[in-house]
Amino acid sequence: MAETIPDLRDVPRARAYTELKGHADAILEGVDDEITGMATIAALVHHAFGYLWTGFYRVVVPGQLLRVGPYQGSLGCLDIAFGQGVCGSAAAGMKAVIVPDVDKFPGHISCDARSRSEIVVPVTNARGDLIAVFDVDSDRLDAFKPVDQQGLEMLLSWFATIRK
Repeated sequence: MAETIPDLRDVPRARAYTELKGHADAILEGVDDEITGMATIAALVHHAFGYLWTGFYRVVVPGQLLRVGPYQGSLGCLDIAFGQGVCGSAAAGMKAVIVPDVDKFPGHISCDARSRSEIVVPVTNARGDLIAVFDVDSDRLDAFKPVDQQGLEMLLSWFATIRK
């Protein structure tokens, strides 16, 4: 396969996510492995938009602990407890969290001091169980908007299609 990741930084966001979803669907057609999906989606989002850190924190102890999964960027935190930091808050609340300025988020966990803003989106399987959160960090303040949440949720809906 010779799939090339497009540079979508200058494309209007809604259109960029739709294009990226087409790439993800083509690459992941016939795939039923969550880790393969995580690695693929992390690479697509990271390189299409040029983010600082893009990846998954997998649920390893339901309701208690997230552990770093496939990602792109500098080293991530290894473990995050539910309720701690942005990722743990998104996991505990089962809802996306957009943070325009990480320095103003109480209890923010800094894995990379260059991070200025962040979005975290819960990832569920076909049964609706939380399997991970998808975390994206930017080195720019206020980099994420509701259109990013909607676009990421569209991409991450792939995980709800896996039937094991």
